[in-house]
Amino acid sequence: MTSQATNQAASKDTAPQALPFEAMHLQVGGRIQFITHRTIKPLRYFSSVIGYLKDDYLILKTPIENGVPIGLDEGDKLTIRVFSGVSVCSFSCSVLRVFGRPLHYVHVSFPDVIEGTSLRTAMRVKVSLPAQLTCRDQPQVPIQIVNLSVSGALIESPGMLTPDDDGVALTFTLLAPPDRRPMRIEARARVQNVSMGKPGSDISADEVYTYGLQFVDLEAIHYALLQNLIYEALISDRQKIV
Repeated sequence: MTSQATNQAASKDTAPQALPFEAMHLQVGGRIQFITHRTIKPLRYFSSVIGYLKDDYLILKTPIENGVPIGLDEGDKLTIRVFSGVSVCSFSCSVLRVFGRPLHYVHVSFPDVIEGTSLRTAMRVKVSLPAQLTCRDQPQVPIQIVNLSVSGALIESPGMLTPDDDGVALTFTLLAPPDRRPMRIEARARVQNVSMGKPGSDISADEVYTYGLQFVDLEAIHYALLQNLIYEALISDRQKIV
């Protein structure tokens, strides 16, 4: 498949599709992105779901910024984004009523149209993460991860690696929500391809070895963490999506 055909297929996979309300799998306490349009540039916050009355309204926690609830007025236009587990769902709504102290929550209109963008298994996020790679019977080698997905990673190394049929062990750290606590990930992987070229990371070398890795039996908690990394890139900085 050509690069152009691959890009067209990727664009088709990530094109928004109309979804029913139930597809969002809204849960009480579920984390959402809360986008206001009171300024020229939309402002993004994180909030949570308190509840809803189907076909009538949703109840959402008022986002807090610097310890203070953000300002909202009846009629304000909002965009809400929700991660359903397999898709990023987005819908427009408006503020119906604002409730202040002591609970700080808001009623918003029930969505008329919900769009979902599928999280493809092959969807990758650009990163710049220091990591360690271990081949059998060899010491750890410092490398740089330049993109990540739930299925694998692209890494750069200033020197040639010598993996065997048993694969490699990749060790790196991601920040886990909601408190962005560092979580150490140790993943088994197989080398799928190798090439040489200019570095796309901070490695100070004229040329680097680039390796495509495929994860093997990734732990469920690590899979969810990588899925969340892709989700946050989709809703906040789509330019990071490869």
